[in-house]
Amino acid sequence: MPQARNALLSVGVMAILVGVIWIGQGTGYFPYPRSSFMINDMAWAYYGIALAVLGLVAVGVSRRIGL
Repeated sequence: MPQARNALLSVGVMAILVGVIWIGQGTGYFPYPRSSFMINDMAWAYYGIALAVLGLVAVGVSRRIGL
């Protein structure tokens, strides 16, 4: 079970990080790379919120598996 816990925790943390980047690009706070189609497109900010929330759920579930 430790492998499943570690895998779920890793996927959750990665999802949170990618979600935060998407939020930053979608809102225009992180305009990198300059040629990105995601910059100032609020749809990507909403996708990032959803992905970050799923990542938080995955981290929470991985912590429950360890108990």
